[in-house]
Amino acid sequence: MEKLSKNSRIAILGAGNIGLSIARGLLRSEKFIPGNICLTRRRIHLLSKMEETGVKILKDNIHAVKSSDVIIIAVEPQQIDGLLKEIKSVLEAGRHMIISVVTGVKIRQIEQIAGEGISIIRATPNIAISVGESITCLASNGISGDALEIASGLFDLVGSTQVINEEEMIAATAIGACGVAFFLRAIRAASQGGIEIGLQSDHALKIVTHTAKGAASLLLAAGSHPEQEIDKVTTPKGCTIAGLNLMEYEGFSSAMIKGISLSAEKAALLYREDKI
Repeated sequence: MEKLSKNSRIAILGAGNIGLSIARGLLRSEKFIPGNICLTRRRIHLLSKMEETGVKILKDNIHAVKSSDVIIIAVEPQQIDGLLKEIKSVLEAGRHMIISVVTGVKIRQIEQIAGEGISIIRATPNIAISVGESITCLASNGISGDALEIASGLFDLVGSTQVINEEEMIAATAIGACGVAFFLRAIRAASQGGIEIGLQSDHALKIVTHTAKGAASLLLAAGSHPEQEIDKVTTPKGCTIAGLNLMEYEGFSSAMIKGISLSAEKAALLYREDKI
């Protein structure tokens, strides 16, 4: 298996929202030759704009696999079995590696259809990958140590990576992939609060967005716990602690925790296999 390089040939099978986000992130990194990136989709006309970037657009998954070494599978959970059966005959152990970003599908379930000897990585990126800011969790079937290194190198180009046990993948999906929507909703709510107290809507959204980015940057830079940073801005009888206490009274943290738990439950049920 070749190391990741500018000449690496990558196929993204199922270029929907997350597949396109990955493609845009890879192009944005400028670390790959656009012509070596291949996208497939049933409704291929929806990829016409991507063709302008120089990537290859195909409807034939088998052709895409034959001309690539890294295979990123980004179809819906109910479509993965059919896709794996379609491409199985052209998968080559030692050459191809599969990176699955399909929610809820375990590595062993992919192996049962794809066959033994294929390096398989299970990954959970999020849509911020298109702007180079995804956190992507990775787990491997251990066939090749190079595979995990290649996957980490690829996703590090479009954000950050974290290697985890596969048993943690559903939880990682709930807070890492679904979590983008949760934080976007929090930003929306905060901007609406800003409008309520007198800010113009565009001003409110810009202030809140940069404040959210700043809060996250504090934690990433210092490696600190959120409460350590909160303590720096909460003074006795101050306005910040008053707002925080009311939010907690109204169930802010509880609602977030319950929402994450429900998302994890739903994610675990998205794929159902008949054989196992």
